[in-house]
Amino acid sequence: MSNNTAHEEPELVQLLTPEGVFTEHPDYPLDIDPEDVRGLYRDLVLVRRVDTEAVALQRQGELGLWASLLGQEAAQIGSGRALRPDDMAFPSYREHGVAWCRGIEPRELLGMFRGVTNGGWDPREHGFHLYTIVIGSQALHATGYAMGVQRDGSVGEDGAAVIAYFGDGATSQGDTNEAFNFAAVNNAPVVFFCQNNQWAISEPLERQSRVPLYKRAAGFGFPGVRVDGNDVLACLAVTRAALNGAREGQGPTLIEAFTYRMGAHTTNDDPSRYRVSAELEEWERKDPILRLRTYLEKEGIADEAFFAEVEAEADQLGERVRHECRTMSDPDPLDIFNEVYAEPNVHIDRQRAEFADYLASFEDSGAEGGR
Repeated sequence: MSNNTAHEEPELVQLLTPEGVFTEHPDYPLDIDPEDVRGLYRDLVLVRRVDTEAVALQRQGELGLWASLLGQEAAQIGSGRALRPDDMAFPSYREHGVAWCRGIEPRELLGMFRGVTNGGWDPREHGFHLYTIVIGSQALHATGYAMGVQRDGSVGEDGAAVIAYFGDGATSQGDTNEAFNFAAVNNAPVVFFCQNNQWAISEPLERQSRVPLYKRAAGFGFPGVRVDGNDVLACLAVTRAALNGAREGQGPTLIEAFTYRMGAHTTNDDPSRYRVSAELEEWERKDPILRLRTYLEKEGIADEAFFAEVEAEADQLGERVRHECRTMSDPDPLDIFNEVYAEPNVHIDRQRAEFADYLASFEDSGAEGGR
């Protein structure tokens, strides 16, 4: 393969240009009313505000770590709003926007990064699995869950589908490629949603793959598509089509949402050490929120009163996030034994009792010392 072939620009599914101009796509029609478009804008703004507050809270010592989604809001909100209530999502650790769409309160995300929760939320209640720190392993979990859905007979137009989220760096992991293979040979109802933000921590995309990532799917025998990850409408349309296809028995799809991580990999990272400012400036001009706002203004779908209302709501949300984070209580030490197994377990019961006695010994020692 020549270098020219390896670096050809692939086709990009785009409904909304960076200038806010809407263009229909023949393969991905989008039937959406003005109220829903305004709702997407609200989602984008509020999720970014949660992210901004979380970064600030980490800098103030209130969180141990935070993985920012800055710049990736459209990919997450678009795909998240394509999910139905019975669908199941398997995130990595940056899918705060998808969590928002699945009804996860910001305090539940912050509690995990603050270290005061042993999980964060009930995956069954929200159709949203717990965050996964091990790179790529959630792709296997999603595939296994999708195979279970398939074997339960919960497929069809009204059935459930599964989606797995991961970044471009995870495509180099064995777990992800094994998941692709299992999903393909089992025709599992799963969508693989890769947010290609072009940096696997400090490794650029060209160090990850010689071909566009969506083309990886062809080697496993299922379709792949690249979508403009900063276009919330395109992400909604493409993900909705892929999920519907999975429901109807068409098997897996790989979606590569081509976007950009405008912030640091996590709050422990300094991106200025490995990328140039001109690159960031280029992508700031493609900002997903600015793009949708321009469209809303051009089409007369929203006025200044609407934008002011969303900003006021964002201010209120920011204040609530700060307050809830700083007032979180530590969990009971014995909570760590809860939900280790689905059913009662004598070994866990014994360990819980032993640990309870151990904790009580400190209280006894304190009482004796005071006499």
